[in-house]
Amino acid sequence: MKKIGILFGQENSFPQAFVDRINQKGLKDISAEFVRIDKMLQGEPLGYSVIVDRISQDVPFYRASLKNAAITGTAVINNPFWWSADEKFFNNALAVKLGVPVPKTVLLPSKDHPTDTNENSFRNLAYPLDWDGIFDYVGFPAYMKPFDGGGWRDVYKISDKEDLWTKFAETKQLVMLLQEEIIFDDYFRCYCIGGKHVRIMQYEPRNPHHLRYEHGKAPASKKMLDTITDYVLKLNQYLGYDFNTVEFAVRDGIPYAIDFCNPAPDAEVTSVGQENFDWVVETAANYAIERAQAQKDDKDNLTWGEFVRTGVAGKPLVATAKAKAPKAAAADVSVGEVDHAIADEAKPKKKAAAPKKAAAKEAAPKKAAKK
Repeated sequence: MKKIGILFGQENSFPQAFVDRINQKGLKDISAEFVRIDKMLQGEPLGYSVIVDRISQDVPFYRASLKNAAITGTAVINNPFWWSADEKFFNNALAVKLGVPVPKTVLLPSKDHPTDTNENSFRNLAYPLDWDGIFDYVGFPAYMKPFDGGGWRDVYKISDKEDLWTKFAETKQLVMLLQEEIIFDDYFRCYCIGGKHVRIMQYEPRNPHHLRYEHGKAPASKKMLDTITDYVLKLNQYLGYDFNTVEFAVRDGIPYAIDFCNPAPDAEVTSVGQENFDWVVETAANYAIERAQAQKDDKDNLTWGEFVRTGVAGKPLVATAKAKAPKAAAADVSVGEVDHAIADEAKPKKKAAAPKKAAAKEAAPKKAAKK
């Protein structure tokens, strides 16, 4: 009997529904349960063929435990080694190389010296930085946020350089991104599971959390949804995430990837809504079963993204085992509130055209992306 476990924190509805859905399928050789850890011994298995990780980003003990489980053959969703290495600035750099439009973004050193460092630790860093060059590139207004953060924590809207000095001082040892503001006409949040299952959801990031998933809004065009699907698949297949969300802000007909490092995305029924919740439970359950069926003890059963396997120029960066999750020939696409506007299946499209320049000035004020 192969066991699928889910490791979670404060969320309630998704973990129970996920376990129940797998067990309701009545499979003779696969069952699901909440992960239980009573001791963690080096090199010893936990007894799970698959573990779905929803919390290790906040609990270092869990992250270390999952790496130990992976080395004994557990298929961990998502790969804990890559998740530990990934961050938002790298995500943006990868998107640029893949031809996916993203806001202009600059990495800033921490305002305060990290613990156990002093000015001698930064002799390779110019002082002062080329702030004028940075401001000319990004422009104002802009957003400042941690380069590896999440959950809308420590996010600042910056109106001008004086505003930046004031707010930058509050960030202390955080390494921050300064990012172009995208004034958007439309906004989407997209689940991607297994690098092949996509669900596109209308989203309003300025609403209260429980009201962000919009209902009854007019559907986007099929061309727009096809482009978004292509970008979602490309980003997740290169990053190697089994379970992730990607957010897009649409400006002048171009979808800009705003945030695509969400490997433990919100899946609570009270925030995503019943239809989206049912989709993510069913799709995650089926994918976990697929991984359990393919899993082999004492082998590498992790998903390694195309960037690690081939880079962006087709040459391997790291030698990896062949135990990569099987890739589907076609993507399974579901489009939340606009499911009638796109076919049920869509193959990845050709590389999109480079983003065109934004209009000089909008006739009417639009909403601003905060993420």
